[in-house]
Amino acid sequence: MSTVRRAGLALAGLALTATPALAQPQNLDINIDGIGGISAPLQLVMVMTLLSFVPAMLVIMTCFTRIVIVFHFLRQALGTQEMPSNQILIGLTLFLTMFIMAPVAEQVNVLAVQPAVDGRLTVMQALEAGTPPVRDFMLKQTREADLALFVELGHLPRPNSPTDLPMRAVIPAFAISELKTGFQMGFFLFVPFLLIDLVVSTTLLSMGMLQLPPAMISLPFKILLFVMVDGWNLIVSSLVRSFA
Repeated sequence: MSTVRRAGLALAGLALTATPALAQPQNLDINIDGIGGISAPLQLVMVMTLLSFVPAMLVIMTCFTRIVIVFHFLRQALGTQEMPSNQILIGLTLFLTMFIMAPVAEQVNVLAVQPAVDGRLTVMQALEAGTPPVRDFMLKQTREADLALFVELGHLPRPNSPTDLPMRAVIPAFAISELKTGFQMGFFLFVPFLLIDLVVSTTLLSMGMLQLPPAMISLPFKILLFVMVDGWNLIVSSLVRSFA
């Protein structure tokens, strides 16, 4: 018992010796400063607010819109209801968007992101430096009539070239141009499957099978046609090449 008591007293002495050192206040100098005249908490709120616009920017300022419209028309033309599912189509659209937008993203990274990370550019300068590659991509896919529409609606001065237009006119013009292009591609995609539906309906009507739904008969033929011509390969290659 005496040995245990001596060991306990020794441990208690070590604890009392170490307590003052642990109890001494540490000099923690935490200084959170904002950029410019805006405090850091307010900047955090602004950043979180801007992040809510990222999905809209991804949909409107990239090739996402055209691709997802074409995939929607394809599923409607096949008549497969929810197959492929929305999750599959959106996932494929996202990866195709990343593939097509990779050269633009590399230019933005070289011109704006890396200089901003290294401290050579401010945030506003980085935004200005990263805008031209995105603008050039959108202008290649935008019709002049759509650009002229927003120049007129915005009462903007007539530019010497499309690159002189502000982004507030380029972005909506690009969006409606993508909508029109997507619907055009969807229409031409819909026609061959519509012909199959017409042939099947006419055949069933001539045979007097009025109670048999034509969609039940035409669906296997449409799937067979789509698989035989390697439809996914053709559609994806056409979509990617349309942005070249």
